[in-house]
Amino acid sequence: MTETQSGATTERDYSATLFLPQTDFPMRAGLPDREPSWLERWEKMDLYNLLREQSKDREKFTLHDGPPYANGNIHIGHALNKTLKDLVSRSMQMLGYNSAYVPGWDCHGLPIEWKIEEQYRAKGKNKDEVPVNEFRAECRTFAEHWVDVQREEFKRLGVMGDWDNPYLTMSYDAEATIASELMKVAMSGQLYRGSKPVMWSVVERTALAEAEIEYQDYESDAIWVKFPVQTGSVLQSMPRGSTPEYSSLSKFYDASVVIWTTTPWTIPGNRAVSYSNKIAYGLYQVVAAENEFGPQPGEKLIFADKLADDCATKAKLTFNRLGDVAADELASMTLHHPLRGVGGGYEFLVPLLDGDHVTDDAGTGFVHTAPGHGADDFDIWMAKGREIAAKGIDTAIPFTVDDAGYYTKDAPGFGPDAEGGPARVIDDKGKKGDANQRVITALIAANNLFARGRLKHQYPHSWRSKKPIIFRNTPQWFVYMDKPLDDANETLRTRALAAIDATKFVPPAGQNRLRSMIADRPDWVLSRQRAWGVPITVFVNVDTGEILKNEAVNKRIFDAFMTEGADAWYAENAKARFLGSDVADHDKWTKVTDILDVWFDSGSTHAFVLRNREKWPHLKFPASMYLEGSDQHRGWFHSSLLESCATNGHAPYESVLTHGFTMDKNGFKMSKSLGNTIAPQDIIKKFGADILRLWAATIDYAEDHRIGDEILANTVEMYRKMRNTFRWLLGNLAHYRQEEAVAHADMPELERLILHRLAVLDHEVREGYRAYDYKRVVTTIANFMNLELSAFYFDIRKDALYCDPLSSVTRRAALTVLDQLYSCLTAWLAPVLVFTMEEVWLERNPGETSSVHARTFPELPAEWRDDALAAKWQKIRAVRRVVTGALEIERKNKVIGSSLEAAPLVEIEDKGLFDAVMSQNFADLCIVSGIRVENRAVSNADAFTLEDVPRVGVTFARAEGQRCARSWKVLPEVGSDPEYPDLSPRDAQAMRERVAAGLPV
Repeated sequence: MTETQSGATTERDYSATLFLPQTDFPMRAGLPDREPSWLERWEKMDLYNLLREQSKDREKFTLHDGPPYANGNIHIGHALNKTLKDLVSRSMQMLGYNSAYVPGWDCHGLPIEWKIEEQYRAKGKNKDEVPVNEFRAECRTFAEHWVDVQREEFKRLGVMGDWDNPYLTMSYDAEATIASELMKVAMSGQLYRGSKPVMWSVVERTALAEAEIEYQDYESDAIWVKFPVQTGSVLQSMPRGSTPEYSSLSKFYDASVVIWTTTPWTIPGNRAVSYSNKIAYGLYQVVAAENEFGPQPGEKLIFADKLADDCATKAKLTFNRLGDVAADELASMTLHHPLRGVGGGYEFLVPLLDGDHVTDDAGTGFVHTAPGHGADDFDIWMAKGREIAAKGIDTAIPFTVDDAGYYTKDAPGFGPDAEGGPARVIDDKGKKGDANQRVITALIAANNLFARGRLKHQYPHSWRSKKPIIFRNTPQWFVYMDKPLDDANETLRTRALAAIDATKFVPPAGQNRLRSMIADRPDWVLSRQRAWGVPITVFVNVDTGEILKNEAVNKRIFDAFMTEGADAWYAENAKARFLGSDVADHDKWTKVTDILDVWFDSGSTHAFVLRNREKWPHLKFPASMYLEGSDQHRGWFHSSLLESCATNGHAPYESVLTHGFTMDKNGFKMSKSLGNTIAPQDIIKKFGADILRLWAATIDYAEDHRIGDEILANTVEMYRKMRNTFRWLLGNLAHYRQEEAVAHADMPELERLILHRLAVLDHEVREGYRAYDYKRVVTTIANFMNLELSAFYFDIRKDALYCDPLSSVTRRAALTVLDQLYSCLTAWLAPVLVFTMEEVWLERNPGETSSVHARTFPELPAEWRDDALAAKWQKIRAVRRVVTGALEIERKNKVIGSSLEAAPLVEIEDKGLFDAVMSQNFADLCIVSGIRVENRAVSNADAFTLEDVPRVGVTFARAEGQRCARSWKVLPEVGSDPEYPDLSPRDAQAMRERVAAGLPV
């Protein structure tokens, strides 16, 4: 106490004598401004290569990067994907692996080519008039620009990788290897040229793969069409000597089979009608009709019984059922084409084919079969070829639609010779042409339109142009899925399915999804009719269609591509150069001009990245993991699997991790048209990349997930609490001296409890990272920091840390534990908060030339794990909850302002619980000035209790004595020390030790 001039006394300010936290670590992170400086630091110290050298002798873990497309700024999906990859790579590095990460880009293909064509159109240039390699050079320049832009955006996310040496599918060595992989497929006999219906983009003028398709709502013209039964087929099926009037088959005279389709434009390509022997069919006769066109009274029609009434409603008619139509009766019939007599050319007969793909779920129970316009149609036509030919029907498949969506000469009455010129299915802008209407008009004229309507349904669109596609029969290059390989018991399909079974999937559901896609997929369409990409580097015999198989030719192609890139294929005299003297009569061979599907490019990355030991010695093949969005089960996971199985016999990966898609705050897909997109660049500018990374680490990434202002605000709050914890740790560790550390055996139980919890967490964190469960890792750590440290341990030990004497074992033990907490937490969170943990690390180690990211997770002593101690403290903490609950009521009622004003009575009936509590300084644990604990039943009916802590009651009592001017504890002993009459004995001793040590007093 000190005396004022008036004689009153005032309390001395002892705050300068406390070991209060001392740190310059700011509470306000300022991440947007400060994060770039750490990026510069890592770049100067060449952190990535430093880690490669440091871990060169460790077991390799290789996360192979699925290449993003180089054609624009990154979006939130890119940010999530790259952050998850970085979490995997960094955590596996800190788990003790050599976890190298080589980023890459997909650089070929239609989107880039389309952009250059748009520039051409804006300038009035014609692409076809520009030399192909000049056009390709412009595509390359465009891709190079966006690679550079995206590289900086990915680096800003804190993603660590070999950014100075990424892989590009357009680099010369990549193009050479892609071509080499294709030539391996050709040499093995798996490559063939065939004519099949493929998904064709009229807008983009190329075939598309399933992975390039998305389904959107679309309104189609729907028509029901009559196929008249051929009278001759009925007569031929009658028993010898019978007459039509008495034959059971006479009922089909003037009858028609009715089909339903949502693609009227495919009717000129119809060559059959399919039915199912599992469906019940009936013959119906029209009784009355109220339609403008269509069936009239007396007409006979054949439907699936289940669908007949619906069809009658569509055509506004009523009819009577005349009888059953058996499957063998259908098999005996042939039909007339519904366009017979329209412009000529449709006089051929149409067979009825029994097909497993036919159902009676919708339509009529019959399927219009145009083998040039659908996979099922093609398959049944090919499977029934002998049956069809036996009926004297031509089995050739027509090419009715060209690459621009116009009808060809194979569609008489609608093609080039038609009045008004050829009809068009889809125009250059993806809009419907006049083909549907012209076909419908012709069907009406032929009296074969049963009904018409419109149907809104999901229809395939190109994911690039967002325009509808068509199915079109056209010659393409394919890879067999079911042709026996060298081992007659194995095909590409069976090999791929076996590889899927040998692969680990995260989450496991991905395995069944990929498996079902491989099990059902048709042969792989490799060819694209474009210019920017790796060409299909094969030569074909002009007479036989045979593919040239010559290793010397293949080597010349590979060597040329290595030095000149794929442009060499289009150079002058390329054919003569590659065929060389090894191949006689060059005129017999033609050079293929199609390019490869870009999925073959990216599917080959394992060959020119993972197996390229000279360029990337720290990678391994197969990769430890492929990681992409769930759409890549039909994309990169799929194509990589098939390509590697074709050339290596197994998958290119040991595990596959998939994530869902990022939706807006309401769960809607992000769209520029809806105005609900959230750009990662904006989040980083406002909050910093660590906030975006923390969001990515705390969502359930396996499912579709959301992001929005409120979600980000919650993430910011989680980050703020974590940062505050580190700030308090750093402030107290300013007083820590390594030489004053306390051994585990000499620590108080509370400190040993916290070290036990660290040991438990060490196991949980490692297991979480190994399981790629980042939400579990971060939630576990955050809960530990908030509930067990800030709200429990730190709260309790503030008194000892701030006020205890220099010699206090409790204080020194607490500092020792804080040092261990700092060591573990900075390491465990380094893969997530890459910038903040570097800041925290450098704050305590300002002269450090290394990085927190050069560490591995600390190996903790086995002796720290003490389950018996934890069980004992679970009891102690339960009683403590009763005490703190009682005090909270008094604080809420303003009876006390601080818990140090209290000295409650605690009654504990259970002897074991009582002994556990009495083994500790329970007043310190409850942060009260005094406490009385009695082993007896609760005697006060008004005592505070908790249901889950039975037979424990707390009765509030105010602490007696004076308040210590230094620690603020209210104790009877304050005033007993003559030298420091305003302090408790503990605080007086602390002051004497400070004086002896020459510290400020």
